[in-house]
Amino acid sequence: MNGKPDAVVVGAGPNGLAAALRLAAAGLRVQVVEQADKPGGGMRTEELMRPGYRHDVCSIVQPMAAAAPFFREFDLPSRGVRLVQPEVNFAHPLDGGRAAVQYHSLEETADALGPDGAAYRRLFEPLVEHGQDVVEFFLTSALRRPPTRSVPQIVNFGLNGLPNVSWLAHRYFETEEARALLGGAAAHGMLDLSQPLTSALGMLLTMLGHHVGWPLVEGGSQNLADAMVTALEQQGGEVVTGHLVTDLREFDGVPAVLLDTSPEAFVSMAGDRVHEGYRRWVRRYEHGAGVFKIDWILSEPVPWTNPDVRRAGTLHVAGTLEETIAGERAPNQGRAAERPYVLAVQPTVPDPTRAPAGGHVFWAYVHVPHGSDVDMTAAIEDQVERFAPGFKDTIVDRVTKNAVQMEAWNPVYIGGDISNGQATLSQMLFRPVPRWNTYKTPVDGVYLASSATPPGPAVHGACGDNAAKVALREVFGVRRTPRLRPAA
Repeated sequence: MNGKPDAVVVGAGPNGLAAALRLAAAGLRVQVVEQADKPGGGMRTEELMRPGYRHDVCSIVQPMAAAAPFFREFDLPSRGVRLVQPEVNFAHPLDGGRAAVQYHSLEETADALGPDGAAYRRLFEPLVEHGQDVVEFFLTSALRRPPTRSVPQIVNFGLNGLPNVSWLAHRYFETEEARALLGGAAAHGMLDLSQPLTSALGMLLTMLGHHVGWPLVEGGSQNLADAMVTALEQQGGEVVTGHLVTDLREFDGVPAVLLDTSPEAFVSMAGDRVHEGYRRWVRRYEHGAGVFKIDWILSEPVPWTNPDVRRAGTLHVAGTLEETIAGERAPNQGRAAERPYVLAVQPTVPDPTRAPAGGHVFWAYVHVPHGSDVDMTAAIEDQVERFAPGFKDTIVDRVTKNAVQMEAWNPVYIGGDISNGQATLSQMLFRPVPRWNTYKTPVDGVYLASSATPPGPAVHGACGDNAAKVALREVFGVRRTPRLRPAA
């Protein structure tokens, strides 16, 4: 870019790219600087083992990209980004060949839950009916303003969502299937499931399945990142890769700097420009469990005992709700689970383009203690084998990343924490520090725009978008949010 940009964004993950696009929509010259050799952050897709086998290293299933206001405005189809839906959103296998499954249809899901069908409808029908209002409230208001639409549904969501997921599951459901289905969704939050707010995540993710599905990006999540980069470049912006920022003085003279980084990275880059009070709060910011990740190449699809599980995009491999709770309690208490909760995805079921003709890839991770280098390969494969006898015989190749290696791959994932901070109640309201405007930092013109700010983790772009709106208002005097420019 010739001359100084109007704004610099550090970090080319989904939030950084969303921030850049919103700033560019206001006519600003925007430069994105990324440490890695290609943009995307957690959305990167790589050929980890063999040519033609495309593996999403971190983020893979994208219900938020289908529902979030930013991406709805970005208009994925017009950018050449296709979301592919599996026949079954997610499945939770149980012993004896049983399984709980969520279809896109709420009615079909409720019917499959038998005696718990009526309770499932009672819990989720109002949320699905007002799904977009629920999503927009939690993503755009950052929980700081009262809802203006669908107030009864959002209030009811809050009342049911504040307790832990075991309370909600036992309040509404009687069968192992329905309880496991809800618990498996809640466990995405990487929290001890006895904590408050775990019900909210289980409800939100389950509702999204009926509202927009649990799709994958055809060809890999990298395609979404690439579409965002292309859109930025078409507006005169640029993305510089392979450049590590260590000192914010590099951008002296740039009116606005937005950081898609960890709060710790901001404090390090800012040096003595950050006062001790803010530093203390950042030191108190809690990062949670890490992840141990496996990607496989398989000779054939996973031979799940239950045929409905074979049609699912996402699998929650853990057994009963009680087993799921135990599996998630262990890493949050500093130990590896013997029978972990395995979050798995079979990408080539809905998207055969991820592998050469006749090829298959499989994706999974488990939660482990923060910063652990424990190898969970055997524990993960034993859990899958439990519900899919013969699975181990289908393995052609595998590659693993422990929590330490995940942080090396993406420095935002401190200790392997892919959420950039625990999703506890207090840290979801005020992350990373207890300020009304948590995007604003003590350094003039510098804003946090990562998942360490509200509304937290997931590929929704809302953290970056919210931060960009603050910067536009405070630095550039733009009070009316500029619309994203349509595809060229």
